[in-house]
Amino acid sequence: MKKAEGACLVIGAGDDTGAAVGRAFAREGLISCLVRRPRHAAALEALAESIRDEGHQAVALPADARNEDDMIALIEGVEAEVAPVEVAVFNIGANVRFPITETTVRVYRKVWEMACLSGFLMGREVARHMLDRGRGTIIFTGATASVRGGDGFAAFAGAKHALRALAQSMARELGPKNIHVTHTILDGMIDSGFIRETVPGVDGLRDEGAIMDPEHIARSYVMLHRQRRTAWTHELDLRPWKETW
Repeated sequence: MKKAEGACLVIGAGDDTGAAVGRAFAREGLISCLVRRPRHAAALEALAESIRDEGHQAVALPADARNEDDMIALIEGVEAEVAPVEVAVFNIGANVRFPITETTVRVYRKVWEMACLSGFLMGREVARHMLDRGRGTIIFTGATASVRGGDGFAAFAGAKHALRALAQSMARELGPKNIHVTHTILDGMIDSGFIRETVPGVDGLRDEGAIMDPEHIARSYVMLHRQRRTAWTHELDLRPWKETW
């Protein structure tokens, strides 16, 4: 593969928001480096191929973002063989709901590993390279649970609160070194495969503009990357107009 001018690393390049983010940054001229667990390797490659079919650059990189050695090797490989990581987006959700008495240690730990530890590993490793270059953008995808715990969401809210704290700490440390660290709060239902399968009346919500469009979320991420350092956004909340907040 020809080495591009820069890469966008998307950790959690699923079928909806992550895919839209990968496409959006590829259209900006970056090569999208798409990461998802190995069991989704076929879907990940299909996404990369669809981006290449549009005339842009993308590569599928199956990996377990919870594994420190895998993440170190992944990011070192991208930097050495693909392109410098100009944008890194952490987009793993891990949204599960369990009553507190039914939340096992295994569930709590797994949710934290997926939604927080993985974000730390990505952030730490891309920061090493961005610091050497003196530039870069790191975006962490949060949720309503980042700021408000909900009934049945002890594990998810705990992990998302921790991710938000990580983003704040990194922003304060890295911002003066010209690395833009941002955290988004996606407050509302996203037009995703899971929602389409489980929520009645999704077509009506879409027609009303009352459900979040992944492509529109991705445009906001591109905007964050384009911002000048004189007016950086650290936290951006996005919600459909009809969402109660």
